[in-house]
Amino acid sequence: MSTQNHVSRRQWLAGSAAVAVGSFVILPQRVRGANERLNVAGVGVGGMGGNDLRQVAPTENVVGLCDVDANSLARAATQFPDAKTYRDFRKMLESQKDIDAVMIATPDHTHAVITMMALKSGKHVFCQKPLTRTVNEAILIGRAAEDAGVATQMGNQGQASEAARLICEFIWAGAIGRVRQIHSWSNRRPEISPRGIPRPAETPPLPSHLDWDLWLGPARERPYHPCYHPFHWRSWWDFGTGVLGDIGCHNLSAAFKALKLGWPTSVEACSTHWNAPPEVSNETAPLASIVTFQYGRKGIGLFGSERAHEHSHYGPRVYGSGYESDGQILPMDPPEIVIRWYDGGMMPPQPAGVEPGRNIFAGEGTLIVGDSGMLLGHRLLPDALNQQFGRPPQVLPRSQGHYQEWLDACKGGPPAGSNFPDHAAHLTAVVMMGNIAIRTGEKLLWDDQKLEFTNSPAANELLEADYRDGWSL
Repeated sequence: MSTQNHVSRRQWLAGSAAVAVGSFVILPQRVRGANERLNVAGVGVGGMGGNDLRQVAPTENVVGLCDVDANSLARAATQFPDAKTYRDFRKMLESQKDIDAVMIATPDHTHAVITMMALKSGKHVFCQKPLTRTVNEAILIGRAAEDAGVATQMGNQGQASEAARLICEFIWAGAIGRVRQIHSWSNRRPEISPRGIPRPAETPPLPSHLDWDLWLGPARERPYHPCYHPFHWRSWWDFGTGVLGDIGCHNLSAAFKALKLGWPTSVEACSTHWNAPPEVSNETAPLASIVTFQYGRKGIGLFGSERAHEHSHYGPRVYGSGYESDGQILPMDPPEIVIRWYDGGMMPPQPAGVEPGRNIFAGEGTLIVGDSGMLLGHRLLPDALNQQFGRPPQVLPRSQGHYQEWLDACKGGPPAGSNFPDHAAHLTAVVMMGNIAIRTGEKLLWDDQKLEFTNSPAANELLEADYRDGWSL
């Protein structure tokens, strides 16, 4: 990969984050008043992208629409007839100067390049999960968002829910004691997210409505095939992030906030790729996997940016020495914590204490296990504990809604709950570490100062994206 197409993790750590954005002067847009309408543009406006725009359209102006698929673009234009239309997001951001905020809902491999250009242009950004496809992209986007001083939000909508706040409040109230394990799972069906398959050999004709070169964006060139577009790109490593990337930023968000999780000390995985040929394992995510993130004491009590979080969105701050409650630091000896992720039908073992014959594992979910109880989602287990403890004391403000959080932040309000510098970038980076463990099949040891693995050059290669010529952050 040519150096002009890439800003490496090492460059960023050496203090050259300014180089990554140095060719642009970041000038945040004028902060709108609470009653003023934002001018919002969408990149990727079919499916989820169209839904995102509809969520903000009642109170804001949709002024720009961009999609590489002319059919998706035409459908969106019927809903927003006053918006200008584009096939290339770069032309939209370069030419349409009235845009205040950008909403991004493209395949994962283009999230970072679109987000970075929007940030460099001083736009507020809403980007669907996962924020990026690689660890390094997440780190760079988090830093760039912090430098830009704009409002950001990742599309893990559940973080704004009542359930997410109750999880934090139960843990902070000591309802389950010290947290020891987190189990999270998703049984995303292969027909929704085809995986464990090789690259197709046939090359069907390219539909006239699709700009395939723009769809590929920074990804390496390959022929068009309907197995990628419009929906089934998620499990192709060059374009998506598998089931873990798809759902992990949803399921693990509340636990990361409640425990202020930093970097794991190690990550390892087992999967159905254990004996798959390279033409399968190098192309798509496995049919099923289990990923283990090991947290030592060092990784508890730190966010990815290791900044103090003063705003009430994040509730009581957690330090290495204890929880903050009513202005006092309460002693807490942080235990080691294990996070295990399961997909493709793999499920955690039935925990002790659950009523005999009761199956608590179905679909998607998260189980947080402490010394004296468990949380299945936001419900205490066993049922006797739930009845005994009741609801925890409310210490977090309730959200007005995931999209409204972002809109309020764009207009000078508090940071949104999944803003990039404080939450989304770090959560995404850790989730992407799990994908690297799946792909290498190794137990990977992490250096949280150098932000690299200490025992696997192959894993370190996967920290960074390989952009083709003409594309960069």
